[in-house]
Amino acid sequence: MSKYLVFDIGGTNIKYGIINRSGQLIEKHRFKTPTESLAAFLAPIQQLIDQYQGQYDGLAFSIPGKVRHPDEIIYGGGSLPFLDRQRLADHLSVPTGVPVMVENDGKAAALAELWLGNLKDCQNGVALVLGTGVGGGLVLNGQLFSGSHFQAGELSFMLSDTDETMTGMLGLRGSAVAMIEQIATELKLVDHHDGLKVFEAINAGEPTAVKIFTAYCHTIALTIQNMQSVIDVERYVIGGGISAQPIVASTIRSEYLKLYHGLPIIETTLTAPAIMTGKFSNDANLYGALYHLLQSLE
Repeated sequence: MSKYLVFDIGGTNIKYGIINRSGQLIEKHRFKTPTESLAAFLAPIQQLIDQYQGQYDGLAFSIPGKVRHPDEIIYGGGSLPFLDRQRLADHLSVPTGVPVMVENDGKAAALAELWLGNLKDCQNGVALVLGTGVGGGLVLNGQLFSGSHFQAGELSFMLSDTDETMTGMLGLRGSAVAMIEQIATELKLVDHHDGLKVFEAINAGEPTAVKIFTAYCHTIALTIQNMQSVIDVERYVIGGGISAQPIVASTIRSEYLKLYHGLPIIETTLTAPAIMTGKFSNDANLYGALYHLLQSLE
């Protein structure tokens, strides 16, 4: 069975693995994302491409930023601005005949859930990826919706009308990484990126941690309400590393229902969607990047 080397490029870490055509994750690893320059970023990726040569039939990437198809050019690059207007295949030495495909991270998460996860057989749904920023992928009429300019689901660029600056963007206000850092700082943890200890505090009911976390979930719930009033989907699946914690989806759902029931006109007019944890949690972008590649080969 064909195997593929797949990369999930994040602003904090790069995850990679070998996945076969049926969706079996054979191995998975990670390393810190080099952020100094394009050359520094590409070096470890090229090393892995060389290291695994002969063990894969294609390369698939999930990346931050807008991706234009079919030329696979990246725009913006999200938290990795050196990726702007780059085509990864032009910078990598790849064995002859091996395809290289790239997909936006939010869209990759939606594709993963559509392929083998909690959006399978769902006509209309959304994948929300909570990480360094807020990724989004829309499934409409049973298919990934990319938009007229391949930018549907770029939720990080939503603005608050009270703060029309970078700090008002959802990508910063809804950053799971920033939320964890804020709680870790308040709790005086040695490692401000220690999500496990932060969620130990949240699950234990530590007041400061719970307050910050609940406010964060309210921001995501408000985003869901605003999206739902426009696209009216059946369900939202929550992805990203923090989604492995059951309290994340349950608190977002609770905060959403407070909004929903708090305004009678919303409750009497709109149907509330289901809000649940995605099947693949932090691995969704790997699976979705591969599914994008497989679709392109059909």
